[in-house]
Amino acid sequence: MKFTLYALGLLVAVASAADIYNIEQLEAAKKAKDKNIVLKNIHVPAGKSLELQGFQPGTKITFTGRITFGYLEWKGPLVIIKGDKLTVEGKPGHLIDGEGHRWWDVLGGNGGKTKPYGIYCQLTNSVVNGLSVKNSPKHCFAINACEHTDFIGITVDNADGHKKGGHNTDGFDVAKSHHISIQNSKVNNQDDCLAINSGTNIVFKNNICEGGHGIAVAVGGYDVNEAKNILIKDCQVIKNNIGIRVKTLLNGKGIVDGITFDNVILKDISEIGIVIIGNYLNSGPRGDPTGDLPIHNLVINNVRGNVLKNGTNHQIWVKNAKNWKWNSNVVGGTKKMPCKGLPNGLKVDC
Repeated sequence: MKFTLYALGLLVAVASAADIYNIEQLEAAKKAKDKNIVLKNIHVPAGKSLELQGFQPGTKITFTGRITFGYLEWKGPLVIIKGDKLTVEGKPGHLIDGEGHRWWDVLGGNGGKTKPYGIYCQLTNSVVNGLSVKNSPKHCFAINACEHTDFIGITVDNADGHKKGGHNTDGFDVAKSHHISIQNSKVNNQDDCLAINSGTNIVFKNNICEGGHGIAVAVGGYDVNEAKNILIKDCQVIKNNIGIRVKTLLNGKGIVDGITFDNVILKDISEIGIVIIGNYLNSGPRGDPTGDLPIHNLVINNVRGNVLKNGTNHQIWVKNAKNWKWNSNVVGGTKKMPCKGLPNGLKVDC
């Protein structure tokens, strides 16, 4: 706390910011219970996480300048953001720079160098606003066990990875989270823009996804295999290999219920516009769906745009699906795939 003397002679207490330039100062600020943290041009030592946890509820954390990380083959994450009632904000001109080219080898998480995850978030009743992240070594945001938290105006720029070997650079991975929104954000990467593995009441709205593998609800193979009440709305998917998809694991058990894609524009999709499958395994469908992880109450509304000539507009292969509503206008793909397992009475142009 510092005191400011104003012209009228009043001594007024105002909260001062703790300006942080290194890890040691950050730990000292936690012990002092500072509630206004400003991160300035920090270099995080190799093999260490920037641990933004242990703060008092109501703390504001502001990123300014450039945040960098030492090189080491390890699992990470580079940044941990954890707490209750936190406000995390990025000021104009700041950058969280993963310098992912040091790890990229085309293999991502499938071999080669061990690559750290980017930013791990475990937040409740919080807001993350305006963060800019560049060149994450692997997955960028892991939103895990979060509740009532908004992510607004986030930029994930892994465009360099298209030519330098980036892979598995997911924008947002969401698991075991409830009442989450991701809005007004941009992702340019080499994997899913959004991958929801489990959770309820999740909104992904007014976002732009470029260069990757599209927007996915991907359920199965985890300790929690339920995704319910998911809304993907007013988004653009540009030059991805997939537009939108719901995929559940072959032999998986659980439920996908209440997934809505509304007003989603697809542009120059190279492989498949809309994918709905219940037999996912590794990189694609494998045999007949087993049906114990069904897709119920799916809404495809005003999903429109184009697939490149050698691509496919729709791919559907499910079992025990029910109560779907479908309104799409995806055109351009000339490769046909059969639609299997559609709910009775539903027609899709396959």
